[in-house]
Amino acid sequence: MTQLHPARVAVVGGGPAGLMAAETARAAGFAVDLYDGMGSPGRKFLLAGKGGLNLTHGEPLGHFVERYGARRRDVARWLQAFGADELRAWARELGVETFTGSSGRVFPHDLKAAPLLRGWVRRLHAQGVVFHMHHCWLGWRDDGALRFATPAGERIAHADALVLALGGASWPQLGSDGGWFAVLQAAGVDLAPLQPANCGFEINWSEHLRTRFAGSPLKAVVAHWIDRDGTPRSRQGECVLSEYGIEGSLIYAIGAALREQVMAQGEARLQLDLAPGRSEPELAARLAAPRGRHSLGDWLRRRAGLDAVKCALVFEAVDKAVLADPTALAARIKALPLRLRAPRPLAEAISTAGGVRLEALDGHLMLRDRPGVFCAGEMLDWEAPTGGYLLTACFASGRLAGEGVARWLGQR
Repeated sequence: MTQLHPARVAVVGGGPAGLMAAETARAAGFAVDLYDGMGSPGRKFLLAGKGGLNLTHGEPLGHFVERYGARRRDVARWLQAFGADELRAWARELGVETFTGSSGRVFPHDLKAAPLLRGWVRRLHAQGVVFHMHHCWLGWRDDGALRFATPAGERIAHADALVLALGGASWPQLGSDGGWFAVLQAAGVDLAPLQPANCGFEINWSEHLRTRFAGSPLKAVVAHWIDRDGTPRSRQGECVLSEYGIEGSLIYAIGAALREQVMAQGEARLQLDLAPGRSEPELAARLAAPRGRHSLGDWLRRRAGLDAVKCALVFEAVDKAVLADPTALAARIKALPLRLRAPRPLAEAISTAGGVRLEALDGHLMLRDRPGVFCAGEMLDWEAPTGGYLLTACFASGRLAGEGVARWLGQR
């Protein structure tokens, strides 16, 4: 009697997308081998949870998908099958309960990534997924076999289907070094250049601001900028002054538009409203009152409600003539101009934009020109701000790729 063996699936990449693809393919009954270049899976996932794992976000799906910018229609399809609610239910199956914070962000009750990852990997082992660590993917051999660099030399592996979930190129010391880009480019895969996302931007601060205020939070400000389609936009939030410029959640949320401005014009223009609770005429009237013996900094704190960091920004960006004119000064406080020279290097970014263009993939994330090869996670050409959006889409794309593998192998 001939025994039939299940088809074998290779998943390359041990982050959330790869682990989810492995879980999904294994649940469909296929043999699964998971390969990762590091000594253990989920290294970047653990770093993301170091300050509290922001797993997903609790806002309605309609608002949720808007966070994916130009790729929102594509990502919306992924999330309809496996969105925030499904991700929280999945975590609950692993014994990890979640809660929604005041900002709408969703966290595990213990705020940690390690217990979730340990439980997940343990379950995958129990389900029969075979892990191969210290295996760096080198591409394909002429006969289609997979090539891996290992401490013992090059190794060859065979699979009936392949899921690539190799991450972007940020934080390369954790395994996401973008080495796959040249391999896929040589194979003729349609790729968008890799760029930094969720990163800070460089500004030529004075030595005084750099040494006195680097690391200081800038709270309750409204950013005004021009979007990629030429539309004026605004968003309230918080950011941080850094030695090199500016960073933080507000900057990450609008970073794609700022990055495109830099690419098109050599710099990005950003205006900050430092007093969003007051109108410009109200500010002008308050600043026109006699100052007496108060210093200008003290006067700005008393009459405009600016803290020391905001005062420092005003002195940095405003000349003496404007400081002496209450009407002009009020206008600058409501629209303080900043010139952003460049995004920080890709290796410093939280995530990566660019990668495998979605147009090169079918609806189940299989490469149209390479049947049986699927791609998932951050190596795809999409981006999102922090706040749980990145992780949610990585999980969802891994789930979709795993389902695509099962569907393709089943049709064969």
